[in-house]
Amino acid sequence: MLKKIPTNEEMSALIGQSLLEVWGKLTDLIESKYDMDCLWNSGGKRWIYEYKYRRGGKTLCTLYAKENVFGFLVIFGKEERAKFEANRNDYSAEVQRVYDESMTYHDGKWMMFELTDISLFPDMEKLLLIKRKPNKK
Repeated sequence: MLKKIPTNEEMSALIGQSLLEVWGKLTDLIESKYDMDCLWNSGGKRWIYEYKYRRGGKTLCTLYAKENVFGFLVIFGKEERAKFEANRNDYSAEVQRVYDESMTYHDGKWMMFELTDISLFPDMEKLLLIKRKPNKK
């Protein structure tokens, strides 16, 4: 558990102002469509912070932050992978590459995207739709 939630200034110092703006736009996008519990944690060995969207014991996605980088993680189980694979050509080459290169573990395929701008947001939105239908009007 995290001792204290980072301020915008601390996040800006960590990932940089331009990435903080991308982070903010992504959280706005997620929070405009999903009513979720948002949990801050330490980022383990590889990241400084983890920001997880969960509801009913299930994780929708997780954002990670470390020096000059932020990541967007989505994990697909078997049925979710089948849905993605049925429509994989609807996704950008970058998303297909990350999907193909991601490790599949016993609990699913862990896809980590290191976002630098908003260009992949339409694809991130489609990936989240596979995970869960939006629950906000």
